[in-house]
Amino acid sequence: MEVKRGDVVLCAVRGNDGKPRPAVVVQSDLFNPTHASVTICPLTSDLEEARFFRLKIKPASSNGLKKVSQVMVDKISTLAEKRIGKVIGRISGGEVKELDAALKLWLALD
Repeated sequence: MEVKRGDVVLCAVRGNDGKPRPAVVVQSDLFNPTHASVTICPLTSDLEEARFFRLKIKPASSNGLKKVSQVMVDKISTLAEKRIGKVIGRISGGEVKELDAALKLWLALD
C-alpha cells in the first residue's frame, strides 16, 4: 500500500487494545513506496489544551473524521506497514504546515 504524507489512515497503534485509530502520515513521501514501516502521529477525540503539540482538526469530508480531533505530535510512532489500514482522507495543506511547525518544536529541529 502506498500512502502519502498528510494522509489520514486507520491503524493499529500499540497499547490501544488493537482498536483501529485514525492517524496522520508524517513520513516523507520519498520513503513510503519502499520502506516496510510508516511514521505517523495518531489522532484522538479526547481533546486537551496543549496547543503547541496537539493540533486540532475539524471533521470534514476531505479528512474522513467524524469528530473534532487532535493530532498527537507527542505520540509520534513508526508502525509496520501491515498495521496501517485504509486511507480515509487527507488533512489540508494549511494543516500540514501547522503539523510541520509542531513537529519542529517537539523534536527541537530549529
